[in-house]
Amino acid sequence: MLGTVESLTHVVEQLEEDIVFGRLRPRERLVEEELVERFGVKRHIVRQGLVELERVGVVVRLRGKGARVCEFTPEEVDQLYSVRELLEARAASLIPLPADKELIKELTAIHRAHGKAVDVGDLKTIYRSNIRFHQVLYAACGNPYLSEAINLFAMKSNVIRFYVGRDPRMFAGSRDQHEQMIEALKSGKRDEFVELCVQHLRPSPSAYIDAYRTLFGEK
Repeated sequence: MLGTVESLTHVVEQLEEDIVFGRLRPRERLVEEELVERFGVKRHIVRQGLVELERVGVVVRLRGKGARVCEFTPEEVDQLYSVRELLEARAASLIPLPADKELIKELTAIHRAHGKAVDVGDLKTIYRSNIRFHQVLYAACGNPYLSEAINLFAMKSNVIRFYVGRDPRMFAGSRDQHEQMIEALKSGKRDEFVELCVQHLRPSPSAYIDAYRTLFGEK
């Protein structure tokens, strides 16, 4: 039987993946009683899990209405990604180039794991390794406050970001861009690297907005 910390981690990770992978849709209610039964845990564990998911921006809790999966309107998506572009372009401009060999080695290992997951359609590994790639990359900017902000806004974007994966070609495109980033880090091509980091962000909001309008019939 899992302990309290392990149970909480399990609940958070499973619900996060259900939301990100589209098994739970934007606006869908998260009923505590159903989650208690599903996970076989105490109600306070479920509540803590929902608080954590709200903190990272994939769940919203409303007084008297319970919790539901977060949604972003097209306008909110544009606003969020404009901030992400500013933050990530700035971090990319600060990473020492040519990059340290240890950084290249770590990113290459993550990239290979991500690429294998893309080849076999392993969504969980695609998701987790993609997060890790960007955490390691932007930690190298040398400004921990900037990298923390990048990680926060990246987490808030998870509901948005994974809509791009509805088309398997998009996962392959993301994988290929990771490889191009590594090569630019090696060669020290600053302008190319910064542009790659910015362009890497752009398919996800477009895919989400298209899906949002189809799902809700809204502009």
